[in-house]
This record gives sequence, structure tokens and C-alpha cells, in this order.
Amino acid sequence: MQRRILWIVAFALTALSGCAEPVSRHENARILLMGDSMMAVHGMTGASVSDAMERRLQQPVIDRSVIGARFLYRLPVSGAAGLNIPKQYRNGDWDWVVLNGGGNDILFGCGCGPCAQRVDRLISKDGRKGAIPGFVSRLRRDGAQVLFVGYMRTPGVTSPIEHCVDEGREMDARLARLAALDRGVHFLSLDGLVPHGDRSYHGMDLVHPSAKGSDAIAARIVDRIAP
Repeated sequence: MQRRILWIVAFALTALSGCAEPVSRHENARILLMGDSMMAVHGMTGASVSDAMERRLQQPVIDRSVIGARFLYRLPVSGAAGLNIPKQYRNGDWDWVVLNGGGNDILFGCGCGPCAQRVDRLISKDGRKGAIPGFVSRLRRDGAQVLFVGYMRTPGVTSPIEHCVDEGREMDARLARLAALDRGVHFLSLDGLVPHGDRSYHGMDLVHPSAKGSDAIAARIVDRIAP
């Protein structure tokens, strides 16, 4: 029942967040951003990760991220609207595709309980198989550099995702192995972004980034892709 309530809340937030940005808005855009609520939150107020990236880079960033999005998502209509992360993708002359994802698959799929099988479906231990490596390979075939961003750590105080720490670390390790297989794939860990005990990087729910947190994530992304 608790998982069902969480899913309903996430779906409602998705509806409130609006549709993902159409690719045609900036014909000269060379950076595409995709993912879930870590990227999409604050989009209505101009304080999302992509908004902060645009300010720092002084160039457009197409943001296709959607709150509640997952990699393992089968419903066709809402999936096509962006709740399926691979379906957020649009072909383009991208220099960089920046994305995150997997957290909702774990949270909604197994509540961060016994989750080995779900994590394996996302990405195998060696980083070579699963939904994420398959999608990253598709992006690379289209010629873009790919930057996969890990999740923010909790602030070290009680939060709804405190029990997901082990799964998050395992995902980070597997994503790093994926990146090691291809010089055009990069993994950005957000470990150390949030000082222990500092709640200012998170929103009131202690799950999603605050505007300050979104800006800090954007700063790390820009440090990796700007050169």
C-alpha cells in the first residue's frame, strides 16, 4: 500500500510538472538532458539542473526529464510522455547527452528492500548488460558523448530514502564500470556533494534537491562537459 501511495504521488507530481521540453525549441542546442525528478524538480520556477547549466554555460540545454521517470516502465501512453526514460530521447546533433535514472525503479520496484534482481535488470555487475547499458549504447551509436549522473546522497539525517544507501552505492560502482568500457561514456558521482548534516541541499522532503542542490549538481556537470 505504501508503494502504491508513493507511486500515485509521483504520478501527480509528473502531471503538475508539465511535458518534457520539445527538442525544436532551440535548433542550435547541442546538449540534451534526460532523467527523473532529480533533474526535473524546480523546472516550473527556472531553478532546475538544466536551468542552472544554461546560466553557467551560456548556451541552451534541452531538458526532457520528467518527475517519476524510470528505465523499467511498460505503460505505453505515459511512457511515451516521458515516464520511460529511454522514450525521453530525441534524435539530434548532440555533443552531450546528460542523464540520470534508476532510483525510481528501485524505490517503486522493491522499496529498497531485497533488490539484487531489480538492480541486475538495470545494470549487471560488470556494467555490460541491462537496461542502462543498452540505452547508453544506443546513445553512443548516435555519436554523442554520454554523461551518466549518480544520485545525491542523503544529508545524514533521517529521510525517506535513508535505507536506499547500499543500493545507491552499488549502482554507482556498476555505472563506473560501464563508463570504463567506452571513452565516450562518463560517470559523475555526486558523492561528497552534500555535507553531512546539511539539509540545505535538499527540499523539505529530504529526497529531492533544493534549488541550491540543483545548482550544485549543475556545477559538477558543467565542470565535466565544458572542456
